[in-house]
Amino acid sequence: MQAWQVGAGAWAEGELMATTPEYEFVGGYPTAETVRRAYDEADLNRAVQAYRFFYPSVSIMATWKANLRSGMVANKVFGLLEGTPKQYVFTPNSDTPYSGLPLDVSQGPMVLEFPPGPLMSTANDLNQRWVLDMGLPGPDKGQGGTHVILPPGYDGEIPAGANVGRPTTNRLMVLLRALPQGKDMSSAIDLMKSVKVGRLGQDPVVPEWVDLTQKADEDFTPVPWEDNLTYWEVLAELINSEPPFAEYRAHYGDLAELGIAHGHPFHPDDRMRAILTHAAVMGHAQLAAQSFADRRPDREVWPGTHWEWAVLRPENGTFDTPAYADVYARQKWFYQAQIESPAMFARAPGAGSLYWLATRDATGAYLDGARSYTLDVPQPVPAKLFWSVTVYDARTRSEIRTDQNQAAIRSMFELAGTPADQPARLHFGPQPPPSGAADGTWIQTLPDVGWFVYFRIYGPDGPAFDSTWQLPDFQPA
Repeated sequence: MQAWQVGAGAWAEGELMATTPEYEFVGGYPTAETVRRAYDEADLNRAVQAYRFFYPSVSIMATWKANLRSGMVANKVFGLLEGTPKQYVFTPNSDTPYSGLPLDVSQGPMVLEFPPGPLMSTANDLNQRWVLDMGLPGPDKGQGGTHVILPPGYDGEIPAGANVGRPTTNRLMVLLRALPQGKDMSSAIDLMKSVKVGRLGQDPVVPEWVDLTQKADEDFTPVPWEDNLTYWEVLAELINSEPPFAEYRAHYGDLAELGIAHGHPFHPDDRMRAILTHAAVMGHAQLAAQSFADRRPDREVWPGTHWEWAVLRPENGTFDTPAYADVYARQKWFYQAQIESPAMFARAPGAGSLYWLATRDATGAYLDGARSYTLDVPQPVPAKLFWSVTVYDARTRSEIRTDQNQAAIRSMFELAGTPADQPARLHFGPQPPPSGAADGTWIQTLPDVGWFVYFRIYGPDGPAFDSTWQLPDFQPA
């Protein structure tokens, strides 16, 4: 019998980029070594793709678990948070107070009664898929309304006039924000607390609230799990505790080959443990590269600058195109952030908010915590409401933690009362700027820690989208 081998391969025509492993066949049959290698590589490839696809699900599971750990109870006790660097949360803002409402509809639909007022809310399930917008970005347009969240597969009666959300899991998170009027955070918090929640067919109740603001070091992110077997253990827990979602059937098939299947315990052997751990390291590296070294042309906001759209797909909030689901765009967003919503992603005047990402300075180098930079923000910023710049630690994707304990510069607070007819010069670096700089215009960074920013506009106006208003790059000092 004749033996043959598969030799070198090329990634691009005319350019030898890599060589493939040698696979040996005898009489058309793979040798024992080829069989072993083929199975190991197939499982590794399958695991890397599964890691990337299910990252949003594992990420929101981290938030769900942290919420319960911090004292929240599904349907009963909800959390309040004024964002600070004290907690680990993927790219939160310090512009508005937050509240988190964990819901469980496994025993029947849940009803949320919203009062009139400047509330901004969205619900995502534990597949981290959009369920429903409420408040200003929702169908009630901030006028107050009744919203009903149904269990997966529910076919019962629905109250007339209610806005309906249909999650793909029984558990879901409602993210609620209130826009402060001026600097009045307390009234914004009171407005959030006036939301009522109850089971369909029962009288709604005013829920209990737990303040998470002072809970230092609470971690709502999947970062501790990203590069190890715990990632897969949490994913297996989710798969076993929620109903299968029909659109994910093929992906569930890949997980089943890896030992993760609905209704089956997850007990990987030594071989699979090694493969899954390796896949977690590889998958994390690939997501980091997509997020912080994106090569897609549509990331660019303004030609000649290094500002990027934090969200690559603005059409619908679910990363869907007419022909395919843009999984790359979804993965880029969820490596940095949590929650998807049409109102968050829209690129048109009147959208709820807008997010621009910067990871590099004017020279193209990554923003370095050991160096000092300035950013001159042209005034007026095309914001009907307000705008902010927030600094995040590239390792944790959470607000940077320094002795200053500040990660944001906001038009409503630090920059209130500054002249609107000249650029606002902002400072970033390990040391305060030279004397003479305006108070509240500096954010401290840390040597050996890379950082990035989100520039947010709330109520963005036309110039934010037609390029008649642009941000310059960060300038190294």
